Amino acid sequence: MQNKNDFLDKWLSLTHIYSGINEKLEQALQLQYGLSLKEFYVLFFISRSEEKKLRLQQLEDMVSLSQSAISRLVVRLEAQNCGALQRHVCEDDRRGVYTRITEVGENKLQRALETFNEVLQLELQGNDRKGFQQLIQRLS
Repeated sequence: MQNKNDFLDKWLSLTHIYSGINEKLEQALQLQYGLSLKEFYVLFFISRSEEKKLRLQQLEDMVSLSQSAISRLVVRLEAQNCGALQRHVCEDDRRGVYTRITEVGENKLQRALETFNEVLQLELQGNDRKGFQQLIQRLS
């Protein structure tokens, strides 16, 4: 018979692993590219979109940020010292605002993506890899 706290214990283990990996990703991106993990995700999601642009409201949902937080984040990425994004007003609906990734943003994303993948691979293949895989299997 399973302990009634088994699922909670597994969940806490998983969130601990997730938090640790997130922290390593955040540190690497911040140190090498001056990007937060959320900023990296914004560049990634916009880059993968069909027209290389997304409405701010779409980004709110994708990155799990409030309207004001996503707006501040986009402003930082639009700033002259970064230049990774560019805002456009929607021609069909003047209330809608799109943000488009620039060539500078694409280049920054591609470099950051290499670092992201390296850190993620290292963390998932590290000492806790077997424990991580067993934990995932037990959760399914």
